[in-house]
Formats: sequence, C-alpha cells, structure tokens
Amino acid sequence: MSKAFTKESDSAGDDDDLQLPPIPSGGKNYITPQGYARLREEWVDLMDNERPRMVEAVFWAASNGDRSENGDYLYGKKRLREIDRRIWFLTKRIEIAEITNPSVHFGIDQIFFGATVSYADEAGLERTVTITGIDEANSARGEVSWISPIARTLLRARAGDTLKLVMPGGVEEIEVLTVCYPAPLPD
Repeated sequence: MSKAFTKESDSAGDDDDLQLPPIPSGGKNYITPQGYARLREEWVDLMDNERPRMVEAVFWAASNGDRSENGDYLYGKKRLREIDRRIWFLTKRIEIAEITNPSVHFGIDQIFFGATVSYADEAGLERTVTITGIDEANSARGEVSWISPIARTLLRARAGDTLKLVMPGGVEEIEVLTVCYPAPLPD
C-alpha cells in the first residue's frame, strides 16, 4: 500500500529529526551517579519490559486480520516507535554521560556541580537549588541544570558572595547563603 493512504509520515521512523538537548560546545554531559542510575534503569525497563510487551501486542493485533482499520495494531505500532525513539535517546545520552560525584566536594563552601545552594534575591526571598545534569534536572524538586542561567551564575562562587544574575527582565543581585554537598558514602 502506498504511504499516501496511511497517516504515517515518511520521517516517522527516521532518527535524523530527533535532537538531543543542547550541551555547550566543548562541554560534557555531566550527570550525578543517581541521575545516571535513573537513566540506565529507564533504558533497561524499556528494553526488557515495555518494548517486548508492545511487540507482543502488535504481533497479536496483526494476527487479527485487516491492519488498515485495526486500532490495536495502529496504536501499537505508534507506541512502539515512541519506545524506540526513547531508547535511542537514552542510549545516546548514556554513551556521552560524564558521571561526576558531587560528594568529593563535601565540606567546602565553593559551588561546583552537584552543590545544593541557598541564595537570597534583592527582595530577600530565599531559594534553594541543586545543580544537576541536563538529563536529570527537575524544577519541581528544586534541581536546575548546570547550563541554566542561575547555575552558571552560581558556579565557582562561595558562601557570602554577592552575584549579578542576568535574566530576560534585567539584572538582579543575589547573595549566596549556604553551599552543601552530599556526604560521601562509607566504603
């Protein structure tokens, strides 16, 4: 059957149009050991559980006959493509990951990757952020990517420093209050 009669685009299976979140040129894809473990866990789950289940469902749906109006088959193929794209994405990110353990900085007051930093803005509002990797940052948990404007401003500063945070609305002064790192795990 011609692709002209299906809802799939010609690029539905192409990986060329998929883009990874940008890493600054010359930069590395820094990630904490916990973030790396989460990416790897998701990859393993997709490869060992979700993809085989979906392949089985598509095989079952295909055996039901006419595929052109078979909703289970069409949905299954679409979901399988989504799973394959996510596997491709995770594979590429895991390949270029640079695992950096923030606990090596435990006890110092200078801000590096993995630091949890409390700072106050000009209005006196205190905020706390943890500087993490691009693939693990989650603003709901107070995590920011190391390439975000706030992280770039904070990196290399120390507790007590006053910094200028450049934002789209202008420049704001912030003061670093505390810097902490996770404690090293006992051997």
